Amino acid sequence: MSRTLSAEKSKTSTAILPAGTDEKIPPRERIVSTAAELFREHGIRGIGVDAIAEGALTNKMTLYRHFGSKDELVCETLRRASEKAEAIWRELEATHPDDARAQLLAWIELRTQSLCGDQVGCDLANAAIELKGEGHPAYSVIERHKAEQRDRLEALCLAAGAREPQLLADTLTLLLEGARVTRQSMGKDNCCGHFSKACNAAVAAFA
Repeated sequence: MSRTLSAEKSKTSTAILPAGTDEKIPPRERIVSTAAELFREHGIRGIGVDAIAEGALTNKMTLYRHFGSKDELVCETLRRASEKAEAIWRELEATHPDDARAQLLAWIELRTQSLCGDQVGCDLANAAIELKGEGHPAYSVIERHKAEQRDRLEALCLAAGAREPQLLADTLTLLLEGARVTRQSMGKDNCCGHFSKACNAAVAAFA
């Protein structure tokens, strides 16, 4: 699907409205969730505030009352995506308490499942590519998220007893980011299985 919206409002209205938008949800939450969905579908530059407000069943005045600019809204959608990523770490800890190696192997499995199921990829990585060179305020959100995720992974590698946990964390991070790009350009059949095997081989090599 093209990332450029039709200029005709009638087509826009039917093409981009997210499914299941509920007026009972507070306007701010509707705006953020709608924006996140539309950004994923059409790109950040392919969607304007008019379309977001319409999709969220509200208006531009309400949108700007909650967010001073589109850039601020973009940052909020990326912060929400970052918060969702934190749920992965809580799940690992809850499923494998006091077993860092099991958590590390489960991280690989969860990342593999995500690669196989998500055709769009990482919202933060996609935003970094789309907004490259623009000095967008979202970059600080993206950089902080990626650094935190990598540091969490290094801490897990260390707790799992890996030799050179920093290098292992960097290796796994590079494999994940590379697989995300490969997933979009070549499809899941060419990366998901290889990603899992490569990660497990790396963990074994640093054991």
